[in-house]
Amino acid sequence: MKGKDLCSYLVVGKEVNSMEQSSSSDYDELTVMHQFDRKCKLALDGEVADYEKHMAYLQEHEIMFSELSEKVTDCFFTTDEYDLEKYYFKAGGYDVEVKDALLAEALETLTERKRDVILLSYFMEMSDADIARQLHLVRSTVHEHRTRSLELLKNKMEESVDENSKKKRQ
Repeated sequence: MKGKDLCSYLVVGKEVNSMEQSSSSDYDELTVMHQFDRKCKLALDGEVADYEKHMAYLQEHEIMFSELSEKVTDCFFTTDEYDLEKYYFKAGGYDVEVKDALLAEALETLTERKRDVILLSYFMEMSDADIARQLHLVRSTVHEHRTRSLELLKNKMEESVDENSKKKRQ
């Protein structure tokens, strides 16, 4: 070969050689990318499988709160009670605890006998006959005292609520 042809052959050879190298490096890069993509897909597939197993376990072993009975859910909390918020009355030899301030205030306005009938009836869950024996009254008198006492309590509590709502508005 002549000098000029040889020179062009070497230059063309270099270009072909560099093209082969660049395509080889492109091929290696592409292979690495494909391998990386495959590894990522496998890892994600594994995570999906783990997640589905976990969800199946939860579904099998856990119960939703809405499916629990009221008796069970009542155990989930406690209520702090303070003696300052309680009122005590004596009725027929019993100590009766009243937790509502409005009701306690209304009960204090009743006569002792009427208050005893209400407290024994509703807080001690005694029948009219039991209350009559306890307080040495006739059963019909116990019924009459309870009926009138409830009416008085209702009126007193409604007045108190109306007064409180007026105070709040002012």
